[in-house]
Amino acid sequence: MSVVENSKIDRILAVDDTRDNLILVQTILESEGYEIDLVADGITALQHVEQSPPDLILLDVMMPGMDGYEVTRRIRKNPAISYIPILLITAFHESSVVEGLDAGADDFIRKPFDTDELLARVRSLLRLKHSLDEQKKMARQREDFVSRLTHDLRTPLVAADRMLGLFEQETFCEISPEMKQAIAVMIRSNQNLMQMVNTLLEVYRFEAGKKTLNWESCNLLEIIQEVVSELTPLASEKNLTLKIDTSELNQQKEDVGIMMGDALEIRRVFNNLIGNAIKFTDTGGVKIRISEKSVDSQGKDWIIITVEDTGYGIAPEDRASIFERFRQGRNKRSGSGLGLHLSSRIVEGHGGKITVASELGQGTVFTIKLPKNG
Repeated sequence: MSVVENSKIDRILAVDDTRDNLILVQTILESEGYEIDLVADGITALQHVEQSPPDLILLDVMMPGMDGYEVTRRIRKNPAISYIPILLITAFHESSVVEGLDAGADDFIRKPFDTDELLARVRSLLRLKHSLDEQKKMARQREDFVSRLTHDLRTPLVAADRMLGLFEQETFCEISPEMKQAIAVMIRSNQNLMQMVNTLLEVYRFEAGKKTLNWESCNLLEIIQEVVSELTPLASEKNLTLKIDTSELNQQKEDVGIMMGDALEIRRVFNNLIGNAIKFTDTGGVKIRISEKSVDSQGKDWIIITVEDTGYGIAPEDRASIFERFRQGRNKRSGSGLGLHLSSRIVEGHGGKITVASELGQGTVFTIKLPKNG
């Protein structure tokens, strides 16, 4: 039986404006089996890192033009560059080390350096890099597994929903009132599960960058009116008022409440927010207010929507993380913790922002700010 081993060779980028120093580092590290790329200045180093990211960077602090501190800062501030350990090489005292670590370096070594010390620090930082890469790989595999599982779950759930609907309609045979009531409960439970699966699938599509928004002209007022019309029976069951306030809108404008966006996704946001408001409110009601804001300092027109309820409110310790994935509230009626996270991703995908203000026992106000022109 043949055994396949991981033959990946670690690549190290050495950056120093003194060629003799580069040759020394190259000789030491190549003797240990590492692959070395040599660069003589900071600008070239940044280009190299972006085009062909190494596993480790050995970076001299003092270089003409752009020094090692600035190179480190630019690498750390660039979101397109995944984590790469940076080992600073310095000939100076403690203050330079502090500045380097504050800039984002992981370790340092002083000139003239001992060969064994250099190799030990290189091995240490490469172990860190390998560990983090492995964790990312496992996380991606886990996310991919859940995404695939979620997608596959939809098929049997849809089939079960259709079959239960046929039973409820007595397509196959007559059923007793008690059985019809039991089937209705099963249908609601199955639909709740299907909604949860669909939400989870949408979350993974957004986070995997595979979600494509279908941009079109959307009438926000009409969308909200449709959602309110659908949810009014739920509010009526609890004797809650459900109102839309358009007093701040100029109804004479032709494009009032009109924006560019994905109507289906925007509808999902308001269905979630208004549905939650009804769920967590026992007395009083829910008010949706729509207004438009004139051109701001960025040259954009905004549509502002608030969803205000008179419900339980949200505890301060929960408000800070309420839009995080799988973050469940402490209320016994809380769901999977995915709805608000998905809503925030949809709003952000439209270039907007969603915020929350709440006091325990005083209700909650969600504010959505969306650009009219995308």
